[in-house]
Amino acid sequence: MPPRWLIRPALAAATGFAVWTSFPPLSWWWAAIVGIAGFTLLAATTGRLRAGVGLGYAFGLGYLVPMMSFLRGIGVDAWLVVAAIEALWYAGLGAAAVLLARRRWWALATPAVWLSVEWLRDRWPFGGFPWARIAFGQDNGPLLPLAAWGGAPLVGFVVVALAAALAWAAHRRTVRAGLALVAVAAVAFGAATAISLPTSGTSAHGAASHVDVALVQGDVPRLGLDAFAQQRVVTQNHVVETEKLAQGVRAGTVPAPAFVVWPENASDQDPFTDPVARSMIDEAVAAIGRPVLVGAVVNGPDAQHVQNTAIVWSPTTGPGERYVKRHLVPFGEYLPFRHLMTDLVGRFSMISRDFSPGHRPGVLDIAGVRIGDVICFEVADDGVVRDAIDGGGRLLVVQTNNATYEHRGDSGHGGETAQQLGMSRLRAVEHGRAVVVAATSGVSAVIAPNGDVRMRSGVFKPALLVADVPLRDPRTTADQLGAWPERVVALIGGLAVALAAAGQWRRRRPARPAPRSRAEPPAAEPPVLASSA
Repeated sequence: MPPRWLIRPALAAATGFAVWTSFPPLSWWWAAIVGIAGFTLLAATTGRLRAGVGLGYAFGLGYLVPMMSFLRGIGVDAWLVVAAIEALWYAGLGAAAVLLARRRWWALATPAVWLSVEWLRDRWPFGGFPWARIAFGQDNGPLLPLAAWGGAPLVGFVVVALAAALAWAAHRRTVRAGLALVAVAAVAFGAATAISLPTSGTSAHGAASHVDVALVQGDVPRLGLDAFAQQRVVTQNHVVETEKLAQGVRAGTVPAPAFVVWPENASDQDPFTDPVARSMIDEAVAAIGRPVLVGAVVNGPDAQHVQNTAIVWSPTTGPGERYVKRHLVPFGEYLPFRHLMTDLVGRFSMISRDFSPGHRPGVLDIAGVRIGDVICFEVADDGVVRDAIDGGGRLLVVQTNNATYEHRGDSGHGGETAQQLGMSRLRAVEHGRAVVVAATSGVSAVIAPNGDVRMRSGVFKPALLVADVPLRDPRTTADQLGAWPERVVALIGGLAVALAAAGQWRRRRPARPAPRSRAEPPAAEPPVLASSA
């Protein structure tokens, strides 16, 4: 039997693991509610702030170690270090749960406090790490439609609100508490059910309401950090698949697309400085005779940097509009504390040049269609996606390269690829837009505005997806409200923790003795009662 002091941390880790099961590959959406409720009860009943920190950290490890397991393609050390660092946020959450438990309104404040922690984690440090947000495990659940009203923050808030209500009812164990829990659940699931999600396109000012789009998945020769070790092989793979697409169009077996989407890093060499890479892209674009959105690594803005770029490549005029990825992955696309990190982890020296971020939203015009483009990790960033839609994007395009994080034999239903697909489904509902995902090695997919996956590829094999997708102009409630509801709720959560901490400090502060007159005799010391043996 384990030591008694290990039991509560082990239970906390188990509740974190339960939350992870709400994500792919298991996708048990309800497990997030149960896991958060269990952790809330566990932390709230510990009574000690230091113990709450430890329980929160154990919860974070139980949650994030399996979540981040796709990083083992880079190295086990990278996987565990990232999980250990990100779990620190939940140590703070455990401390907050202990403070809140001493207030009568703890169950009401808990969802706001969780949202506050996620809001901070999404933005700091190094631009934030929004992966593994609670909402991203709900793409297969009944709460997904709520994203149309308030995006990922609302979905996550409701999940934690249901968990807090469950924890409160379990703590009170009364009929009234049970009825309150049922009422909260009825409101949440009833609201989600009542939302009508779009499935077709709408036009504005006579614009087309649908378009045929082709997605090219060329695959990679290797995996992990060596996925692009063979120069131009990945580009050649995408050229070959695009030429197959052109043959199918000429034969009448495949609809002629308005434009073609290549994934992130489809060209590993800068086509503006490498004539071979440019001629390969020109060859593919000429074969299909349609504009191609090319994902490429481009040199600049100086000799020490490169940029992760999407280029609209026309069959008549060549390269045109560009979008440069804005939210870069720390320790993946750039290396903070470079000299220290390369001394500690030799593999970091493989990142010879840091990527430089772009500064404009991913709004591009291709074949007469205004699209919103995001690149890989950016699909997890609310602001980056929202900017692309606010800029007029009628279709959301996600270009991604998952080869670094996948393993031969994986089905594409678990790990990073499936998690990213779930985020794309939520974005479709949040913005009322169809989403097309083009991946180097899979999963590529076509997602309807209501979040349904209409088409998807396998992994680690070439694929072509051609689909008629709707183009939409209306903005959802989530688009119209923007980031302000999340900011306000996050502020409320922070104030709730501050109020609880202030109350705790006042209770611990020693009372000052009341002044007494000189004639008044000193008060007698209270008797000390000895405990019996």
